[in-house]
Amino acid sequence: MLGMRKDRARDVARQVYASGVAHYLFNCVNRDPAKWSEARERAAALLGVRMWGVDADEPHRDALAAGDLALIYLGTPEQVFIGRTELASAVHAWTPSEAHLYPGAAPAGVSLAEVEQWNLAVPMENVLERINPSAKNQADFPVGVVRITANEYETTLDLAASP
Repeated sequence: MLGMRKDRARDVARQVYASGVAHYLFNCVNRDPAKWSEARERAAALLGVRMWGVDADEPHRDALAAGDLALIYLGTPEQVFIGRTELASAVHAWTPSEAHLYPGAAPAGVSLAEVEQWNLAVPMENVLERINPSAKNQADFPVGVVRITANEYETTLDLAASP
């Protein structure tokens, strides 16, 4: 049943892309090695309330829009994708009720419409091998929001749907 839902999500993503939807990677990482395990818990908490904080200095902050699609990525040391989401809003300051719910310190971010957390993570290494096995691709990112291509997004969804 989960595979059927992923197939539907992939098909919807392909249809929506034709209408100008952007694709992103939401990078959840803790730079402190003593707290690496907290990144997964933090990502799950954010997805649980359907909110994702976006810092004021994020390069793509002003480009994020309702309907855009994002992969949820845990950086070093795991370097895995753990889900996907569709944005319900552009970046905005949290309303008082949102600020009360938000499990973090960011004063602004996006609301999430659809959230899909995967039971099996997709290693970044597998995605990079599929996209361009001969290239030196990046698996760690210095920012929290990274613009990606539709092909990178779809490749990750295909791998998530694979047994």
